[in-house]
Amino acid sequence: MQAHPITTSLPTFNKLGVQPPKDVDAEKVGRAWTDKFAQLVSAKDIQGIVSTIQPDGWWRDIFALTWDLRTFQGPEKITQFLEDRLDFQGFRNVKFVKATFAQPFDDVAWVVVQFDFETKIAKGRGLARLVPTANGEWKAIIVCTNLEDLIDHPEAIGPLRNPLPNHGKWADQRRRETEYEGRNPEVLIIGGGQSGLDLGARLKNLGVSNLIIEKQPRVGNQWRTRYEALCLHDPVWFDHMPYMNFPPNWPVYTPAQKLADWLEFYAQTMELDIWLSSTVSSAKQNPATGKWDVTVKRGDGTERLFHVDHVVIALGLGAGKPNVPDIPGRDQFQGQVLHSTQHRSAKDHIGKKVVVVGACTSAHDISADYADHGVDVTLFQRSSTYIMSTKEGMPLLMKPNYWEGGPPVEEADRLDNSVPILFNKLMAQRATAAIKEKDQELLDGLVKKGYKLNFGEDGSGFLFLALKRAGGYYLDVGACQMIIDGKIKLKNNTQIERFTPTGLKFTDGSELEADVVLFATGFADPRGPIADIVGPEETKKIVPIWSLNAEGEIRGAWREIGLPNFWYMMGNLAWCRFFSKHLALQIKAKQEGIFGERYSAPVEVKA
Repeated sequence: MQAHPITTSLPTFNKLGVQPPKDVDAEKVGRAWTDKFAQLVSAKDIQGIVSTIQPDGWWRDIFALTWDLRTFQGPEKITQFLEDRLDFQGFRNVKFVKATFAQPFDDVAWVVVQFDFETKIAKGRGLARLVPTANGEWKAIIVCTNLEDLIDHPEAIGPLRNPLPNHGKWADQRRRETEYEGRNPEVLIIGGGQSGLDLGARLKNLGVSNLIIEKQPRVGNQWRTRYEALCLHDPVWFDHMPYMNFPPNWPVYTPAQKLADWLEFYAQTMELDIWLSSTVSSAKQNPATGKWDVTVKRGDGTERLFHVDHVVIALGLGAGKPNVPDIPGRDQFQGQVLHSTQHRSAKDHIGKKVVVVGACTSAHDISADYADHGVDVTLFQRSSTYIMSTKEGMPLLMKPNYWEGGPPVEEADRLDNSVPILFNKLMAQRATAAIKEKDQELLDGLVKKGYKLNFGEDGSGFLFLALKRAGGYYLDVGACQMIIDGKIKLKNNTQIERFTPTGLKFTDGSELEADVVLFATGFADPRGPIADIVGPEETKKIVPIWSLNAEGEIRGAWREIGLPNFWYMMGNLAWCRFFSKHLALQIKAKQEGIFGERYSAPVEVKA
């Protein structure tokens, strides 16, 4: 095959050598492409399939043909992928569903076509974004194949739900189910936050028994006991949970305590089996049985040894220990030192001088809370930060998929996740520039105060900061104006040298008085707590979690992480909603003996 130079840029009309298309019959274009694609798939004509895709086009597979998250760009890589997996997985029965015309930018337009397909064991939904070409054809710049269901093992929802009445037996039945008296669950989930709850609900509806182990005395305490000013900065349409949307009168941005109560309500409504005030002290895989022997200690001091097929770590990025820099002189400091996880309310420090170390979401939220309560607060910015106002940025980023009047959340998720992450970066660069223009007055005010700004990796905003660093940005809901107005003081252009008895000394020789130094500096490696559970030798086999691999896919999350049947479930509310189904389907396929073979990209064993 002739090698094609791969360029990573948007398929603009200028690049494609076409005029802006007018009066596009999206269904006609989408059907024609899908019919041709379907015939080529049926004939197993790999070169023909590749010919329906632009030379610099992309194919993202979400667990459908690879049992993994994979992205391939260009004819050589796509060809190799299809040669390895097309017949092996039994990719077939491609059928047109619908098509729509979209123009995300003035110089970019495509037809988004959706199609159903099957493999030997599964149903999937494909999405292709078709762009016009100079010869009048429409070709795919992106193809995505997404795993939807297992053919012989559908979810017990809708018409497949339990049709029988339950007279007087439900309460005792639920008690016995949750206690697992004389039996073992198939899956043990460690962590009862949104990731553990979502996965528990998905598994339950696939008929896979599971028990969630949560150390807190109440579901939702991961949010309920954080600082009281904590509020989601994602809009409500982005944050629905599996099977149950937030009600239509829910606030657009959810307060943490309100979310905590919703998680508790969700767990009860979904009838999830949860042991509260409980911890896992050890998990070891039995070489003779292949099962995981897991010791659980309950709040009353009793212990139970379970023998389960799968263990899922659902502790999130916050699983690591609080990341507090080791700064000399701390033992001499006469004030209080806190990490953001230990902070509750600005009311605790009224009348004191506070320095907040960090300049991302928690730092700004906490600083704003202090300013609201009249506390003398200084935000110490160690490095530059990406700033985007939610007022201007969120509509531009989230519309039309995750907004009032948008598509059902399941379809929004398919549309959003069908775009390869590295391609999405190109889209994000455009969006970031547009948001910057709208936020210019706010940004200029910050710069005049000496605030250090950046615009993300290659100008891509907060997307890649979240994916690679899980931080580095603040989605502004008011703290920035407080900095501009002087209600939150700012210090930067230096680094902390040491604590003094009365505050902090910096490398430029300056000092700050402080009664409280609060570190909003994130968390250490999320793999840390795993060592306490499986031991140091097995921990060495755990792959890195989060950030991106060479294909632009997230590492570690939503699949096994180096040990057989040992998984990591994590993410914000949207990612947990979407990928919890893929993880549950993987486990269900393994339980039914139909999983097949994972087709993975090379992974690093060490970070």
